[in-house]
Amino acid sequence: MPTVILGSARDVVEHCGVPRFLFTDFPLGNPCGTPYDRDMQYAITGLALDVLDRAKTPRHTVQSDYSWGDDQSWREGYLQVRGEDAARLALLGRENRSRRERLKSAGKGRDDA
Repeated sequence: MPTVILGSARDVVEHCGVPRFLFTDFPLGNPCGTPYDRDMQYAITGLALDVLDRAKTPRHTVQSDYSWGDDQSWREGYLQVRGEDAARLALLGRENRSRRERLKSAGKGRDDA
């Protein structure tokens, strides 16, 4: 089955050796564009279909020309945890791990919660 991967972690995805890859230099989890920007999302999806159609060699990567806003300021704060949030996030992480362990012990998966 022909596939194309849309992603933002170029080094990781290319290391995996996917057949076709559309790279968007966006925050992780947002390969199709900024939230609520349907025009951008449709255009990037269309570009991915073009990659699917046109890539003739294995491990083919195309970089999208789209950018995440007018500047690159999103990079400065991306994935940074503020000191005042650290304890709350640590607690949420412990609760999540505990919940997953209970599900696993009961023979259930994440979707069975």
